[in-house]
Amino acid sequence: QVQLVESGGGLVQAGGSLRLSCAASGRTFGSLAMGWFRQAPGKEREFVAAVSRSGGVTKYADSVKGRFTISRDNPKNTVSLQMNSLKPEDTAVYYCAARGSIMVPTTAGEYEYWGQGTQVTVSS
Repeated sequence: QVQLVESGGGLVQAGGSLRLSCAASGRTFGSLAMGWFRQAPGKEREFVAAVSRSGGVTKYADSVKGRFTISRDNPKNTVSLQMNSLKPEDTAVYYCAARGSIMVPTTAGEYEYWGQGTQVTVSS
């Protein structure tokens, strides 16, 4: 089992920045591909970003490319999502996800473990 705990959400004005963090426990962190997803009210959960076990491969949704950066610190068992130039449409609950895989999944169904989510609200 893997436990994931997100932090860093909050309220920010459009154009501002936030940094989300996810702390993992319960399994060797370096064996896990990690991802971030988000879900806005009335919408399906959508892929935001993912990073490979080593951190050498990253993937992003087109909607956040160039604005968000995913990174991981394996010795500290954490993955982060730096979000810049935030827009009101980025408002959602953001979830951290993990999967024991050499691949870098981009769909929610491929992930085995999920955090409880953290709210990000961007005001216009």
